[in-house]
Amino acid sequence: MDTTKTEERTDDTKADEAKAATGTTEADGASEAAGAEGKKPSGAADADEQHGADEADGEETADADAAPAATATGSVASGAGSVVAAGLGLASLTGTWAGTVLAERQTLLGQIKLQTGKATDQIGTVYGAPWHTHALVNAIFALLAVVVAGLVLLRPRPTWVRAVAWGGLALGVLGLIVSAGMYFDLFASMPTLPKAGAGTPGS
Repeated sequence: MDTTKTEERTDDTKADEAKAATGTTEADGASEAAGAEGKKPSGAADADEQHGADEADGEETADADAAPAATATGSVASGAGSVVAAGLGLASLTGTWAGTVLAERQTLLGQIKLQTGKATDQIGTVYGAPWHTHALVNAIFALLAVVVAGLVLLRPRPTWVRAVAWGGLALGVLGLIVSAGMYFDLFASMPTLPKAGAGTPGS
């Protein structure tokens, strides 16, 4: 009888040891799983942070590339505008092909009017009208030079662009002054015919 009880106690003791060993193993496995789970989100977070940093760097690089391109385009446009303004201002002072052609056309029209009797002032029709037409065309070119140069100077530009634009503006203003003097006969009066009998012998 004692032997049976002893064997039962031995079996119970072995069962308890087995349970204790199994519990320890399960606890270790749970700890390792928890550690693995705790490490995994940390690595994922690092990967997400790295991905976000790469995207931010890509956006900054794209913005940096777009900014110089826009600046270069603006510089080219403003430089071209300043050169155009200078050319228009110079043309308003030296004359243009359009002004010459329109003046010759006005001269031809004046001759036709004189031959048909529609005009009596020969000097004003043949000389004055073409002269004023030429002055008006020059004034238009001068005004365009002032407008273009003013548009270029509205915003900050590179030094050479501003210098050329200021030159075009100065030429345009000077062209307007000269054209106004030509149109209103300020520099030279209109020629006049001598009175009848003036300068004849015995007068």
